[in-house]
Amino acid sequence: MTAAAGAWPGRTLLVAALALPLPAWTQDAGPGVAAHEARIQALEAKLDAQARQIQDLRDYVQGQRLGWDEAADIDATRLGELRARGAAGAALPAGPSMAAAAVAAQSADDRPVPVGQAPVESTRPPEIAQIFDQPGVLTPRGTLVLEPSLQTGYYSNDRVALIGYTVIPAILIGLIDVRQVKTTSLSVGLAARYGLANRFELELKVPYMYIRGDTVSREIFTGSAQDSVFSADGNGLGDIEMTARYQLPNKGADRPFYVLWLRYKSRTGEDLFEVTTDCVTRCVANATGTGLPLELPTGSGFASVQPGVTWLYASDPVVFFGSLSYLHNFARKDVSRTTLTGAPEGFPQTTTEYLGEVDAGDIIGFNVGVGLALNERAAISIGYDHNIVQRSQQNGSDLPGSVRVVLGTLMLGGTYRISERTSLNIALGAGMTRDTPDVTLVARLPIRF
Repeated sequence: MTAAAGAWPGRTLLVAALALPLPAWTQDAGPGVAAHEARIQALEAKLDAQARQIQDLRDYVQGQRLGWDEAADIDATRLGELRARGAAGAALPAGPSMAAAAVAAQSADDRPVPVGQAPVESTRPPEIAQIFDQPGVLTPRGTLVLEPSLQTGYYSNDRVALIGYTVIPAILIGLIDVRQVKTTSLSVGLAARYGLANRFELELKVPYMYIRGDTVSREIFTGSAQDSVFSADGNGLGDIEMTARYQLPNKGADRPFYVLWLRYKSRTGEDLFEVTTDCVTRCVANATGTGLPLELPTGSGFASVQPGVTWLYASDPVVFFGSLSYLHNFARKDVSRTTLTGAPEGFPQTTTEYLGEVDAGDIIGFNVGVGLALNERAAISIGYDHNIVQRSQQNGSDLPGSVRVVLGTLMLGGTYRISERTSLNIALGAGMTRDTPDVTLVARLPIRF
């Protein structure tokens, strides 16, 4: 339909009526006739303009329909990408719909034109319930976190020592020493973490230790028919630790987060070489020496440094995490220990035994876990921690009786956010190997300032 005809059905009749010749009595009207004709021409021009406007409106409506038809062919995934990658305030042409215009304006290399506001990607790892020593989320810049903690553990081990020789497989001539060692430990600590930057923090941890050990033993062929118990305990400052952590820049929302850390452990606690040890072999008057310390140490006795990396990967609705580390113990030179002599009164009761250089075995450790947020306040985690302790050496040779030790612990834990600044974290560990503590329980209360 053209703009001259069809835009308005009554226009033809009106024009035809206006085009009829005027009556005879009006032909001599002079100037009035000219004014009348000018009036008719103005009306015709106005009708033409209105017809063009109506046609423009029809073209606009038709363009809108075509745009909606094209938009209906775009799936939800494609439309979501267009909305997520756009820039704010993009100008769209009047006519086709927003989605259709975006599709039509794609470049030759099929890159979508921005049509929305891109969401801000988070640069912080997701929160998880902490079950391992190293946290995965760093402290924000300028924020101080004080974390009091309480840790308790129990360790039990049986040992049978056979000293002698066999005449036949059923007869042993010598000494059989059967021992049960039970150790209970309690540690109260205070850790302070401060964020120097959004991806860098420092931590200082000061522990106070209490430890008690009970050794139950009976020596056969020595005239003893009952068990004897040897008990010792110790308490005091433990080994102070300092740790620096740095989070690497994240490559994208679908990539894991990596945190590099370096921990230094001092030997501020009283160690094994500083306490007095019972008679190593036998004391005077046929008394049996245990060779055990009379007071249990509160420190390891070796300064160490431990580099490691922690990773976290979010896969809704869970978060996978883990770490890999290597702990190096620094060797100690000119080491000696003090032991009892068992001599009668009036004679020296202790003696100094020179040990030389002692190098504790290094530790290779790794752990893995998975965390799940139950709601906005509570989260749980489950994981496994594995450590391989190398053999210790004395004066460059393997220490007698020293073997490689494997420590495996199954970890369970949960976190509950009490307030915006305070959370409660509890972790439970169960030993999976004979050399691992049977059970450990850790409670942490981080407070943010």
